[in-house]
Amino acid sequence: MFTGIVQATGKIASLDKTPAGVRLVVDRSAWRPRSEPAIGDSICVSGVCLTLVKHGPGTLQFDVIAETLAKTSLGRRSAGDAVNLEPSLTADTPIGGHFMQGHVDATGVVTCIQTGSDYRITIRPPADLMDYIVPKGSIAIDGVSLTLAAVHDDTFEVALIPTTLDMTTLGALKTGDEVNLETDIISKTVVNYLRRRQTRP
Repeated sequence: MFTGIVQATGKIASLDKTPAGVRLVVDRSAWRPRSEPAIGDSICVSGVCLTLVKHGPGTLQFDVIAETLAKTSLGRRSAGDAVNLEPSLTADTPIGGHFMQGHVDATGVVTCIQTGSDYRITIRPPADLMDYIVPKGSIAIDGVSLTLAAVHDDTFEVALIPTTLDMTTLGALKTGDEVNLETDIISKTVVNYLRRRQTRP
């Protein structure tokens, strides 16, 4: 479980093919967590919950399977790309964002970026995610917990403060970029419950 409060960004050092998918190596030299991660820990990498399989003084290594590569943007990333990093939630972790699982629902595409004092990013998700995206609700974009500023028929907008732009990868997004999306677990639970109720005789 995560909160979407990114602690630091890292850079992909390498992506090497393995029989099951790829070995992802992240340069985490800029990240100084409160406690050092251990093998087996869950770490959110740009919205994707991954299990740490090896680490060194300045790197984190993960095995990413084919399913994850297909369903998230990690399969289209390259060495040198920046990623957001967050350790898993513990009992003494401040909950400043919203509850996230690190289970990406789908990827979306950036369709518009409005700069200036009201910095906004517009994203088009797959159509079947729109039922879970509600005005003033929560969403995670590349692992960053955000409040929905506006919801349209097939797109949504988020407004970003300077701190978010500086401390995460979202400030470097461009029109056409692909992002990982995780909709709010409460919205998904309510919608799925109501759908099941409607199909019962």
